[in-house]
Amino acid sequence: MTRKPADLLFTGGPVLTMDPARSRATALAVTGGRITAVGHDEVRDLAGPKTEVVDLRGRPLLPGFQDAHVHAVMGGIELGECDLTGTVDPGEYLRRVRAYAGAHPEREWITGGGWSMESFEGGTPTREALDAAVPDRPVYLVNRDHHGAWANSRALELAGVGAGTPDPPDGRIERDAEGRPTGMLQEGAMILVGRFLPARTRDDRVAGLLRAQEMLHGLGVTAWQDALVCGSDGYPDVSDAYAAAAADGSLTATVVGALWWSRARGEEQIPDLLERRERLTGGRLRCTSVKIMQDGVAENFTAAMTAPYLDGCGCATANSGLSFVDPEALPGYVTALDARGFQVHFHSLGDRAVREALDAVAAARAANGWRDTRPHLAHLQVVHPDDVGRFRALGATANMQPLWAAHEPQMDELTIPFLGPERAAWQYPFGDLLRAGATLAAGSDWPVSSAAPLEGIHVAVNRVLPGGGDEPFLPEQALDLATALAAYTAGSAYVNHLDDTGSLRPGNRADLVVLDRDPFAGPAAAIGETRVHLTYVDGTRVHTAPDA
Repeated sequence: MTRKPADLLFTGGPVLTMDPARSRATALAVTGGRITAVGHDEVRDLAGPKTEVVDLRGRPLLPGFQDAHVHAVMGGIELGECDLTGTVDPGEYLRRVRAYAGAHPEREWITGGGWSMESFEGGTPTREALDAAVPDRPVYLVNRDHHGAWANSRALELAGVGAGTPDPPDGRIERDAEGRPTGMLQEGAMILVGRFLPARTRDDRVAGLLRAQEMLHGLGVTAWQDALVCGSDGYPDVSDAYAAAAADGSLTATVVGALWWSRARGEEQIPDLLERRERLTGGRLRCTSVKIMQDGVAENFTAAMTAPYLDGCGCATANSGLSFVDPEALPGYVTALDARGFQVHFHSLGDRAVREALDAVAAARAANGWRDTRPHLAHLQVVHPDDVGRFRALGATANMQPLWAAHEPQMDELTIPFLGPERAAWQYPFGDLLRAGATLAAGSDWPVSSAAPLEGIHVAVNRVLPGGGDEPFLPEQALDLATALAAYTAGSAYVNHLDDTGSLRPGNRADLVVLDRDPFAGPAAAIGETRVHLTYVDGTRVHTAPDA
């Protein structure tokens, strides 16, 4: 029987299938946006007069990467604002703020972000420094992890935030000895100023999405889960950008949108979530997940812990972090969402938050049976050893952000001393989770950190930042390269319910990436130097590197 010639044929390099039954091949054919053959010389027979033949020239072909936790629209918008990423120098931050303000005299507010807590004593910058840079306009800059914001005096004044302003229940205003705001707003306190920012338009959000999509395709990302679509509690609603791009075809990635669970409401919000799921599912967009942000972050002591944080002297404080959603009510909420077919996507960073999320999944399993909702817990900075085995037992996916599992100032100066040695050793236990049989997925949390999958894979394998120092962070928790790649491909595809992606098998969608080198062929220390040359979605090329 004569087979139809392929539309697209890849030859001349290793095909890394991420299929354990057949891990490597040397040729792959695509017809109608689907993989039609994977093999060796016999696949070349599918070349016809109209077949586009791609000579890999020794470069590897892999499934497209998928990001299981990213904020694409927010990140894309920030790329067009005052960008403070790529440096930890406070002087450079202020230089960029002044330059941006000078270049944009029409802007009522100066907004942007990406600064690092490690740049300032105690992780808290001051309004006076911003006042010197921009004295006449309000300035509001979110930090790298998006759990805090730096505001100048003008912004605080316009928002009416002063010594008499109480802390919100889900946040904290940093204050000086006289009780006056210093300019640093933590967690829920961000909204006190953030609500006064000029409203962004749908066109702004669409432009941000398309800017982000171009960047992500350039990093080999073909699908993602946006971890905050219909925002509230001070977070923006970016759903209109996705809906518009899905409707007009400009959304080339496949996207799962995680609808925001408002911590100010309870089960009565579920009808709203059902309406949004129906309205926002079409084309390449499916809003079938619900994001529950259960706690904050360790650096500002809002991640929920099973024991108190330590102070600078190593003594226990009275603070064990925040559970943003009542842990007594959480199991009921998750059970109700699971019963209606929603996936639940937890932000759970501290070990108490991880336990509360797993308890909620256990309640849903007990009440509803094992439904194919694929709950996942993101971040997992601190996991109590007693809870590691529960991921496999409950079918809860461990959604890793590997780039954070390394020594750097935010870890060494703002986290480890306040956790203590025992608890610090429970951080990012990827190896233990793998050995316990957990399903691993991976994401970036961009714009909190780099969106480059290969940088995350580098840290997952080496537990050292690309180009970083020689001391690995808890090296016993390192993953092998094949496992790390699988997390960014098949693992995230599983979380995203994209079961016809994530591996290179006949019948699967032709979401593909060509790298500039085979990461298995060189030393592990060089994984982070690997670059993406070509990216395809459904067999259509969406990125070509200049040197490809």
